[in-house]
Amino acid sequence: MTVTDSLSQTQPIPSTAKVPVSVVIPAKNEAANLPRCLDHLRWADEVVIVDSLSQDATRQIADAYGVRVIDFDWNGQWPKKRNWTLRQADLKHEWIFFVDADEWVVPELAEEVGRVIRNPDCIGYYVNRRFIFMGRWLKHCGYYPSWNLRLIKRGHGEYERMTTMGDTGSGDNEVHEHLIPDGEVGYLKHDLLHFAFPDIATFVEKHNRYSSWEAAVEVAGEGAHPLHAHNRTLERRRRLKTLSRKLGPLRPWARFCYSYFFRLGFLDGLQGLVFCRLLAMYEFLSYAKKQELSRHKADLASGQSLSQVPAFDWQKKSS
Repeated sequence: MTVTDSLSQTQPIPSTAKVPVSVVIPAKNEAANLPRCLDHLRWADEVVIVDSLSQDATRQIADAYGVRVIDFDWNGQWPKKRNWTLRQADLKHEWIFFVDADEWVVPELAEEVGRVIRNPDCIGYYVNRRFIFMGRWLKHCGYYPSWNLRLIKRGHGEYERMTTMGDTGSGDNEVHEHLIPDGEVGYLKHDLLHFAFPDIATFVEKHNRYSSWEAAVEVAGEGAHPLHAHNRTLERRRRLKTLSRKLGPLRPWARFCYSYFFRLGFLDGLQGLVFCRLLAMYEFLSYAKKQELSRHKADLASGQSLSQVPAFDWQKKSS
């Protein structure tokens, strides 16, 4: 049975059962993903799309669903989109639930969100994600469990700033950064479905940008990830990331072996093999771009020295 088939057998929450939460969807050109995401959010009292001036049908889809859009025009500096939303966005409720456009909140999770915010024991809650890749839930490869602090009481947490650099090439939304709470947090029982990579081309496009971020912060000397309170899994991953950076050109091989063998990616079949090879490619891009950035001036001078033809000063001529 496919993921879609299993979901179709689940009765949706009636539209009248509104949960007093503001669901925030950070978006940019998400017309392909947005409708099914919004279909799974009819239970929420408020849904807001924080949009980075999309050029596709994102706004028209929002209008059709009766969802409010807040424009976000990033200036290339801190804060990025999620932190800006926490600090400045006009939202109806004190509880904020961040949901990406490629994620589905299944009815069981929606019911649980409503229950915990009506009688909260914590100021925030982690949500586990199921990554769907090539039509299959990746249960291994180091991608499950995948806890993210997504539900937060406003004023009790912000996303960490991992670099003082401005535009690192990874976009205007927090990708590597995590939400840091200032109090006790809990963990929800039901999973969020994450269709992050609907095809291999999407994986390559996203991780090409992410690898630029990895290289930029590493060259800047800010690549050591800080520890993250309340999340031992993330702390372990960040320690491994710091260690892997010391492996140099062996990073891709080490990542594949770790994800495919140690984290049992081979049990995910063909999807696991393809996914782990793509993860290794991401590590190679990160390493290669780091070398490119650190050697850029020297390599440019070396290449230019191969020709003695003088450069024409066109700016001086045109003036």
